[in-house]
Amino acid sequence: MRNLISAVVALALLGTTVGFTSCKKDNEVTPQQTTQTATLSDAEKAALSFLREEEKMARDVYDALLVSHPAMTFLSNIRGSEQKHMDAVKNLLDQYGIADPIGNNAAGVFTNADIQQLYNTLVAKGQKSELDAVIVGLTIEDMDIKDLQDAISKATQDNIKTVYGNLQKASKNHMREFYTQLTSRNGTYTPQYITQAEYDAIVNSPKEHGSN
Repeated sequence: MRNLISAVVALALLGTTVGFTSCKKDNEVTPQQTTQTATLSDAEKAALSFLREEEKMARDVYDALLVSHPAMTFLSNIRGSEQKHMDAVKNLLDQYGIADPIGNNAAGVFTNADIQQLYNTLVAKGQKSELDAVIVGLTIEDMDIKDLQDAISKATQDNIKTVYGNLQKASKNHMREFYTQLTSRNGTYTPQYITQAEYDAIVNSPKEHGSN
């Protein structure tokens, strides 16, 4: 949540970011239905609920930016990947008997007030230009990677760690795509959540694939 509030501030300063059964294109996954009897800590439950809405936020932002910039067709694939991420986290919520924070919320509507504020800020920024949309994408994936790092450090169940690890690999792939789009537009981006060294290592390395 600290990362979310920082995102709003950082953007203003810029003035312009389960188990898986098979991993396909961009870590496409099919959730594996199993019954879990382990008890999760409150921190683990909170992380799952938060990540469910964070993935929805990413999907909804990319949907909004596609409307503003229809020529940015690559966003459609990333948007589809974010939907799969949402589904994977929902599967975990169901397995552990945790209420879904999304419920029947429409696109662009969130239970978490900080995520709602971030969504509003990111969409407003990304609609300004294609370069701004790319910077928004990098910001989202930068934040996702860091939040997943934090969630992994709290996770105790192997199936949850596997999901988080695969989501993180997918976010890194998205970051690589946005970086390609950034350089083609002669733009620049300074990571706000992961370190500069981590960012450089990601964008200068090949695409990753998820584990089973």
